[in-house]
Amino acid sequence: MATKHEQIIDYIDQLPIGEKISVRQIAKALNVSEGTAYRAIKDAENKGYVSTIERVGTIRIERKKKENIEKLTYAEVVNIVEGQVLGGRSGLHKTLNKFVIGAMKLEAMMRYTGAGNLLIVGNRTKAHEYALNAGAAVLITGGFDTDDDVKKLADELQLPIISTSYDTFTVAAMINRAIYDQLIKKEIVLVEDILTPVTDTIFLKTMDKVSKWHEYNRETLHSRYPVVDENMKVQGMVTSKDVIGSESDQLIEKIMTKSPMTVSGQTSVASSAHMMVWEGIELLPVTDSNNRLLGIISRQDVLKALQMIQRQPQVGETIDDIVTSQITLIKGKMKNEDAYRCEVTPQMTNHLGTISYGVFTTIVTEAANRVLRSFKKGDLVVENMTIYFLKPVQIDSMLEINPRVLEVGRKFGKVDVEVFNEGVLVGKAMMMCQLIDRH
Repeated sequence: MATKHEQIIDYIDQLPIGEKISVRQIAKALNVSEGTAYRAIKDAENKGYVSTIERVGTIRIERKKKENIEKLTYAEVVNIVEGQVLGGRSGLHKTLNKFVIGAMKLEAMMRYTGAGNLLIVGNRTKAHEYALNAGAAVLITGGFDTDDDVKKLADELQLPIISTSYDTFTVAAMINRAIYDQLIKKEIVLVEDILTPVTDTIFLKTMDKVSKWHEYNRETLHSRYPVVDENMKVQGMVTSKDVIGSESDQLIEKIMTKSPMTVSGQTSVASSAHMMVWEGIELLPVTDSNNRLLGIISRQDVLKALQMIQRQPQVGETIDDIVTSQITLIKGKMKNEDAYRCEVTPQMTNHLGTISYGVFTTIVTEAANRVLRSFKKGDLVVENMTIYFLKPVQIDSMLEINPRVLEVGRKFGKVDVEVFNEGVLVGKAMMMCQLIDRH
């Protein structure tokens, strides 16, 4: 039987898009405590079913698909610009396809403004009215209000009219940044993108007998299965090691490995790969927030996804992308040894204008990665790293990075990295890495 938390999530999922919900209303409708209702609404917000806006409340919104992630809802815009909703609240769940900055004459402005747009404009009531009639929402900058007639029109057309204290330039930059962040998120492959769903997953129940494992093993030739209870909650994992020497009529729950490591659908594939390598795991159950089985991912699934990620063009650059794109290969001082050069750009610095600790870590990690790849093809996971940051490095400096492989085995590598600025040693690092074979 579903828990109260699960019942609330299912209830919210069934609500029509745009519906306003409250803790009190959920508590009354499902006869639960307000604390339980609040926790479930927060969980629904994390899952992307609802959006909470200050001074407005919580609204049921459409959950975004991965390919649509870079499109913002008007509700998200309100939160980004710390805005106040003046009218058209029932349209906050809608998605905008582009925003238009109204820094031109009214006729020209209207030529660029259409349905599904967001017009960013100052204290120009006529423009507010025209935009709404054209099917666009309005974002008023500078903290200005608008006429009551315009607010009434926004309510009728279910198109939000929002006011923010920020100026037009700042607002455009904030929205652009939010879209850019979404683009980066779109490129990150999550477990939910590659999992084998529960409908296609073979699992065992705690009250099944060992003979059931043998039956599945003959049918599928697989030897690892998640074990669930009657509520589909993961209780353990069972493998051929557990089964060896067990009687056929013995219960699975007596021999399984209890409380196995699990991941959620929102875990990144890269993070799952690290867990699998470190723990020597071949198969991970994927669970929801209540530990119910959603599916499984195997080591093969993860490696395939990692290779696909490397072939994909990056749409939004992260700081790591900016840093690694600056690193170029040069000839090392020692024969047959590679070295790298990297210029310290403004994005790589801290508030003092010197290279940030995080960027320095990225530089030495990337250098170690590249030099180890020349020894062994595949991916690596940094197991531990010791960094000595000896001297500050200022903006526009040219760094020389000298990685040296001390030891390399079938599954690990040890690298020493020295970083110089104008011939002076400014930092050192010692790294131990696990190597993931791609085969």
